[in-house]
Amino acid sequence: MLQVCPNGRRTEGVPVSPEEIAAAVRAAVDVGAQDAHVHPRDDSGAETVDPAHVAAAVSAVRAATPSIQVGVTTGEWTEPDPVERAAKIRSWPVAPDHASVNFHEDGAELVAEALFERGVAIEAGIFSGTDGADRFLRWPHAHHVLRILAEVTDPDPETATGTAKALLHELGTRHGRPVLLHGEEGGAWPVLRLAVRLNLDVRIGLEDTLVLPDGAPAADNATLIQTARALLPA
Repeated sequence: MLQVCPNGRRTEGVPVSPEEIAAAVRAAVDVGAQDAHVHPRDDSGAETVDPAHVAAAVSAVRAATPSIQVGVTTGEWTEPDPVERAAKIRSWPVAPDHASVNFHEDGAELVAEALFERGVAIEAGIFSGTDGADRFLRWPHAHHVLRILAEVTDPDPETATGTAKALLHELGTRHGRPVLLHGEEGGAWPVLRLAVRLNLDVRIGLEDTLVLPDGAPAADNATLIQTARALLPA
């Protein structure tokens, strides 16, 4: 599965409004993306889990691309208080198909429970260099998540694949869930190639990197997806 992540936490050069996000996802799907993970923004451009802004972003993507599932972030930066974050999730008038929960963050289990209550599937974000894998594997509901997002935060192209392998070793296979492995910045393409070799789900987008494998600037999300698609098995 190839997922597009069109904006992430970047502040410049990425789609921000619901309409921009929807257009970016549509263009990415047209060249091979099969799923979307987006970061809704408020009127100031800040990332948010506010019900109205999540509804606007999710509704816009679904209207533009009804054939795919769309997910959002619930990272702690969207609302530092996990109790308040969970309350906002419970108030979403339009729920996404899935949402990521970073298990190294305080209150991750509380946020996950709110998503379960709303019927939203969970992407379990497990960051390298954190206790996320241990916390996730000890969580009683680990086997109920949609997939694991194995997030390699090592941006060095020389070491990122080694960091990725260590993270996968930490996770093991007893959880029985699909794994989407991805890197960031200089590690994005080396980790994607590793994921392809291991037959894991992959993702790419301006959230993860601004450049193509040869270092040239990526024009947009669709260009990144098209490049990644060429690296996948036919």
